[in-house]
Amino acid sequence: MNTPRFPSPRSDYAFPLRLTANRGAQAPYSDHVQQMLVQLLLTSPGERVNLPTFGCGLRQLLFAGQSAALSANVGIQVRQAVKQWLGDQVSVHNVDVLAGATAPPGSGLDQGQVLVTLSYVLVDTQAASQVSVVVG
Repeated sequence: MNTPRFPSPRSDYAFPLRLTANRGAQAPYSDHVQQMLVQLLLTSPGERVNLPTFGCGLRQLLFAGQSAALSANVGIQVRQAVKQWLGDQVSVHNVDVLAGATAPPGSGLDQGQVLVTLSYVLVDTQAASQVSVVVG
């Protein structure tokens, strides 16, 4: 039986690293996890010397034709990367992918861009959140 953990005033290092007068280099835990997700989504495997398999590889998919197959592939890659690298901190609820070629006018996406929105739940606090990144 899984019992949810209770919220704590937990914090961790902010990324990018910055110092503030009241928190130093710390960020609230929810912000820290969101920052880690952005790093994971925008890093390509092989980009980090000490962690060569870290990353999601979304930028490589931009060279594929923008279609429903691309959206499905992005969703699968995001879920797998999050499960591998942040599965103990985040439970993925949904991955939405909007390609610039199929985006409605006024969405702000260019032809070659993809908007990835990841909805998730923090394992520690059971708080729902989401993060969006534009790739391209």
